[in-house]
Amino acid sequence: MQLQSVGRPLADVALPAPEPARGQVRIAVGACGVCRTDLHLIDGELPDPKLPVIPGHQIAGRVEELGPGAARFALGDRVGVPWLAWACGECRFCRSGRENLCERAEFTGYLRDGGYAEMAVADERFCLPAPEAYEDAALAPLLCAGLIGYRALRMAGDAERLGLYGFGASAHLVCQVAVHQGRRVHAFTREDDEAAQSLARELGAVWAGPTARTGQGGSGAPEPLDAAIVFAPVGGLVPLALAALDRGGVVVCAGIHMSDIPSFPYELLWEERSVRSVANLTRADGEEFLRMAPEVPVRAAVQPYALADANHALADLREGKVRGAAVLAIGSG
Repeated sequence: MQLQSVGRPLADVALPAPEPARGQVRIAVGACGVCRTDLHLIDGELPDPKLPVIPGHQIAGRVEELGPGAARFALGDRVGVPWLAWACGECRFCRSGRENLCERAEFTGYLRDGGYAEMAVADERFCLPAPEAYEDAALAPLLCAGLIGYRALRMAGDAERLGLYGFGASAHLVCQVAVHQGRRVHAFTREDDEAAQSLARELGAVWAGPTARTGQGGSGAPEPLDAAIVFAPVGGLVPLALAALDRGGVVVCAGIHMSDIPSFPYELLWEERSVRSVANLTRADGEEFLRMAPEVPVRAAVQPYALADANHALADLREGKVRGAAVLAIGSG
């Protein structure tokens, strides 16, 4: 399923099997997660995509062919392919362990073809060894929704009282990790999203409700928060999250794109509150999270779609009709 021009539905096309270049592997795709970033790509909110491009950056599958010089994986190994497809390894960000900020980085399903396909190629250095504990459809959401959420949780520090704004693919996975760590999770959703509120409570949130509900500081929170993670791409949530924080708290913005943040009074930021963003991920994030996930265990609530129904999956995601994570179930495994 290929994006040929921004603002248009994906096209169902037949392409020759991609050949792995030096250091690459070809993967038989078992499943690929459907991410809100894919919507930003299609809507033209991400600059200068490779066009045409095959979207999808939560690829779960098995290695079926090795390119010249590729030796990290064996045929049949299960792997995951995340958003970060390549980093230079030479710039000051890469050399300081921050390859997620590499100025020359390339990204799966955006600047390189991704996983809305039966086969995909990827640089073996940026593929993640995948635990056999998960089937492909259950693994796919962990590769972006899980990884970005996990990095955002780390940026929240040791916050005991944690707010999650927007309870979709990332938040429902982060909730499980946070509860496992002994944190008190509060889930904020749209007014009428009772399904998301129910899922949050099932996963251990101590409170779930609409952001607009009257509460601490008029923010909707039932108690002051030590940290908040904003997953919904809505800039207007940032002042609300700040209003919910206790002194010294942090708001972490976890999306790759967000609408403009409105102005807000300085008193919301005062008393050493802070706002920060999370960008992309590192391979270390991925390896650490995938080792930990089976121990929690982190379980994705999956809403499966056929590959040919990718446009339907994207429409459901846009309209808030997905409970948990949307996944294209493509091959076996």
